[in-house]
Amino acid sequence: MDRFEAMRLFARVVERRSFTQAANDIGLPRSTATQVIHQLERRLGVRLLQRTTRVVRPTLDGEAYYRRCLAILQDVDDAEGAFAGTKPKGTLRIEVQGTLARHFLMPNLPAFFAQYPEIEISMSESDRWVDLVHEGVDCALRWGELADSGLVARRLAVLTRITCAAPAYIKRFGRPKSLGDLGTGHQVVGLRRFTTGELEPLSFVVDGKMHDMPLAAPFSVTGPESYLLATRLGLGLAQMPHFHVAEDLKRGSLVTVLANTPPPSAPVSLMYAQNRQLSPRVRAFSDWLTRQFRKSVAGIESVDGEL
Repeated sequence: MDRFEAMRLFARVVERRSFTQAANDIGLPRSTATQVIHQLERRLGVRLLQRTTRVVRPTLDGEAYYRRCLAILQDVDDAEGAFAGTKPKGTLRIEVQGTLARHFLMPNLPAFFAQYPEIEISMSESDRWVDLVHEGVDCALRWGELADSGLVARRLAVLTRITCAAPAYIKRFGRPKSLGDLGTGHQVVGLRRFTTGELEPLSFVVDGKMHDMPLAAPFSVTGPESYLLATRLGLGLAQMPHFHVAEDLKRGSLVTVLANTPPPSAPVSLMYAQNRQLSPRVRAFSDWLTRQFRKSVAGIESVDGEL
């Protein structure tokens, strides 16, 4: 294994805190990965990693070498990617919210692989917060306002949202015609924040200002698909991105309410760590995904820009 590949392996071991997981990521036997790191330590004359039965951590020298490796590898990747005709290659590990994956990402994947045949995608689905570096994930596709995490976030689109309800709910509780009507016994399908368990209030934009309306939530969930199903069943009012309920609105299984005071729009962002910023694979995927949102999303209000 040449020096650059040994650096890549070492960086992955540091990020994954595991020889086994780093070796799997790169496609090497664990014994080979261990041997390469031993040879690297002998060549440098320092101990780079502290090994225990549960975890692998960099020493002080290892942490300094890791930072130098990242800078060197980024320069190499960027230099190689700058030449015309050079195609990104290798495995791209992505974390995606399931709703976004099914609506926007997966239907367009054949076109992506036709354009980038040497990239392999390993995708996992969840709405949880992901430690991209330590879990070996290259980027995560998320929608909604993002907490300050120290990650780079490229905004791909801003999606319109609506307040909606099932006909069965309207029949039972009536159709609210103003925000004041919500205080007359209306209820919501509760959407709980995955990280804190707190209920998201209904939010409305009135004369350019946002107003939160917490209502009773006899039933609450954390997942978007269960949230949509509960709304279809008439268990309460809900607020969702338009794309997620477009077919329900056409079929009449859901109807829009309070259209004159809509919820605030929500951004869709691709998040990645600083040390992945120049990865040709991430850059290619990010540029391609931006084009997909431009072409396929109804209700986009704005695109592009880093947060």
